[in-house]
Amino acid sequence: MPRRNNLWANIDWLTVAVYLVLVLLGWINIYASVYDAEHHSIFDITQRYGKQLIWIGAALLIAFIILLIETNFYVFFSYIIYGVVILLLILVLFAGTEVNNSKSWLSFGGFGLQPAEFGKFATALALAKYMSSFGFKLQRFKSLFVMGAVIFLPATLILLQNDTGSALVYFAFVLVLFREGLSGVVLFFATLVGLLFIFSLVLSDLVLYALLAGLAVLIFLFVNAGMKHFYRVLLFFIISFVLLTALNYFTRSGFGIAQLLAGMIFLSGLGLIIYGIHHRLKSYALVALVFVGSVLFSVTVDYAFNNVLEPYQQARINELLGIESDPLGVGYNVNQSKIAIGSGGFWGKGFLNGTQTKFNFVPEQSTDFIFCTVGEEWGFVGTSVVILLFMLLLVRLVLLAERQRSGFSRIYGYAVAVILFFHFMVNIGMTIGLMPVIGIPLPFFSYGGSSLWSFTILLFIFLRLDASRLDYLSN
Repeated sequence: MPRRNNLWANIDWLTVAVYLVLVLLGWINIYASVYDAEHHSIFDITQRYGKQLIWIGAALLIAFIILLIETNFYVFFSYIIYGVVILLLILVLFAGTEVNNSKSWLSFGGFGLQPAEFGKFATALALAKYMSSFGFKLQRFKSLFVMGAVIFLPATLILLQNDTGSALVYFAFVLVLFREGLSGVVLFFATLVGLLFIFSLVLSDLVLYALLAGLAVLIFLFVNAGMKHFYRVLLFFIISFVLLTALNYFTRSGFGIAQLLAGMIFLSGLGLIIYGIHHRLKSYALVALVFVGSVLFSVTVDYAFNNVLEPYQQARINELLGIESDPLGVGYNVNQSKIAIGSGGFWGKGFLNGTQTKFNFVPEQSTDFIFCTVGEEWGFVGTSVVILLFMLLLVRLVLLAERQRSGFSRIYGYAVAVILFFHFMVNIGMTIGLMPVIGIPLPFFSYGGSSLWSFTILLFIFLRLDASRLDYLSN
C-alpha cells in the first residue's frame, strides 16, 4: 500500500510517544502524590491513581477511535461540535454541580463531566473552519468580530460559572491570529493593556495618572516633533485642570488630586481628539484616543477588581504582585509548593519519599500542583525532564502545523500548540510563584478524566489531520 494512503505509516509517532510518556509520568506522580500504604497497589480503583488508570485507558480508546475517523468529519462537523459544547456550557449554568466555588460540572450518577475542558478543542475546530473558509479576509471588521465571538462566547459562559482559570485559556487563541497575519500593532497594544492592568493595581491613583499625563505630553512631543505641539498639549492640560478644579470647588464635589488628574487627561484628551479631527491631524486624535482609553481602562480595572472579583481572587493577585504577603493564608499554596520543589534539590528525595506531599502540606497536589511532586521526589533532574518533554511536544506541534497543506489543519495545529503552551506555562509558573493561582491542570499530568480526555481529543484530532496531509487538499 502506498505511504500516501497508509494511515498508520503517516502518523507522527514521535508525538504519540511523547504523549504516552507524559501520561505515564503523570500517572506515576499521581500515585506518589496521594500514596496510601493501606492501598499500596497502583491499580486500586478506590484511589485516585486507580481511577486515573481507568481515565487513561478510556483516553487511549478515544485516541484510537479519533485516528480511525476520516478527516472530512472534523471539517464538516466543526460548527456542530462547537454548538453542542456551547449548549453544554449553558446547561451547566442551570443544572451544574458546584465544586470548589465553581459551578462547572455536570453530574451523571457518580460520574462528573466538565464541559469547559471540551470547549477548547471545539473552539479550535470552529475557529479553523471559519478562518479557512472561502473568501475569508483576516483584516475585515466582520472577520474580526466573528472570530472574537467564536473565542469569547465560550470564555464568557465559563466565566459565568466562576471558573476564571479555564476562561483565561481562551485568550491564547489570539496567538493563532498572529500566525495568520494579524498586525503586530494589536500585540503591542495588548502588551500595553497588560502593563496598564498591573500598574493600575500596583500604583496609587495619583502616581498612575501623573505618569499617564507626563507620558502623554512626551509622546505628543515625540510624534509631532515640535515645541509648538508640546505647548499646545500643555495648554489643553492646564485649561482642563483649571476648569475641573473650579468646578470641584464651587460644587463642593470633594474630588482629590488623583480624580482631578484623571479628569484632566480625559477632558483634554477629548479636546485634542476634536482638534485633531478638525485640523486633520491624525496623530493628535490617535494619541489622545489612546490616553482617554487608558484612563477609562484604569478606572474599569479598579472597579472590577474591587466589585467583580471574589475576595480570594483579589488576595491571590495581591500576593503575586507583592501588594500583600500572607504566607499562612492565600499565599499558603504557593509557599508550600516552592518549599516542596526546593527541598528536592538536584536529584530529589526519591520515589514515595516526599515529605511535603506525603503529609498533605501542598493542597491540590494531584491536580493543579502535581508539578510539586515531581520537584520534591525527582529534583531538578526530574523537573528538567518534564519541561524538556513539554518543550519537545510544543516544538514538534509547531513543525507539524507548518507542514500542513490545508489552512484548516494548519490553523487547528497552531490552536493545539497555543492551548498546551498556555496550560504548561501557567501551571508550572503558578507552582513556583511566577503566575497567579488560577486553577488549571498540567496537560496529561494532572488527575482528572475531563482534562485528560479533552487534551487527548485536542491532540489526536490534529495527528489525524496531519496523517492525511498528503491527500487532504482543502476544505
